[in-house]
Amino acid sequence: MDLLFIVTIFLIGFIGSYISGMVGVGGSIIKYPMLLYIPPLFGLAAFSAHEVSGISAVQVFFATLGGVWAYRKGGYLNKTLITFMGISILIGSFIGSYGSRMMSGEIINLVYGILALLAAIMMFLPKKGRDDIPPDQVTFNKWLAAVFALIVGIGAGIVGAAGAFLLVPIMLVILRLPTRVTIASSLAITFISSIGATVGKISTGQVEFLPAFIMVIASLIASPLGAKMGQKVNTKLLQWILALLILGTSIKIWLDILS
Repeated sequence: MDLLFIVTIFLIGFIGSYISGMVGVGGSIIKYPMLLYIPPLFGLAAFSAHEVSGISAVQVFFATLGGVWAYRKGGYLNKTLITFMGISILIGSFIGSYGSRMMSGEIINLVYGILALLAAIMMFLPKKGRDDIPPDQVTFNKWLAAVFALIVGIGAGIVGAAGAFLLVPIMLVILRLPTRVTIASSLAITFISSIGATVGKISTGQVEFLPAFIMVIASLIASPLGAKMGQKVNTKLLQWILALLILGTSIKIWLDILS
C-alpha cells in the first residue's frame, strides 16, 4: 500500500468515527459508502462489498468501544436497556454476518440500502420529547426492545455494521427514550453487536486486515473526541445531523442500485 492509500483510509476512518462518536452510532452508515466510493476517486483500488463490510465490522468494534469509554461517567448508560438489546443484537449480528458469505455483493448493497432508507424515514418521524426525564427514571418495553434488536442485528451483521443507525431512531421514535440516554446506550449496544459481526466476518474470510488496522487507529483517536463533543451539542442538532447523514447515504446507495 502506498502513502496516498494509507492517508485516504485513515481520513475516512477519522472523519467517520468523529461523527459517529458525536451522534451515537458505530459509523458504518457513514464509512460503508466512503470506503466503497472514495478510494476509486483517487485512482486507488476499489474494495468489494464483502471487503467493505468486513473492514467496517472490525472498525466499528473499536469505534464503539472508544465512544462508550467517553460516556462511562455521564450517567446516561442504561444497564437494563443495554442488557436486553445487547444480547438480542449479538445473536442477530452473528447470524447475519456468518450468513453473508453466501450472498453476492449486490445483495449486500441492497440490504444496506433498505436499512439506510428505513433509518432515514424513522429519523424524520415526529418525536414526542422525553429529554426532560432524568436518566435514572427512564422506562421502556423490554421485550419490544429485544425483538427490534434481534431484527436489526441480522440486517446489520450482513453489511458489517453494528446497527446503531437503525437502533437510534427505534430508541427515539418507538421506545421514546431521551436523546442522550439513546446515544450513550446505543454505543454500548452496538459495541456488543460488533462482537458478533466481527467474529462472523473474520471466520468467513471477509476482512482485509491492514486497511482495517488503519481504520481502527483512526477510530480510537476520533471516536472519544466526537463523543465528548456530542455531550456539549444541542440534542435536536444531533438528531438532524444523523438524519441528514442517513438520508444522503440512502439516496446515493439507491441511485447506484437502480442505475
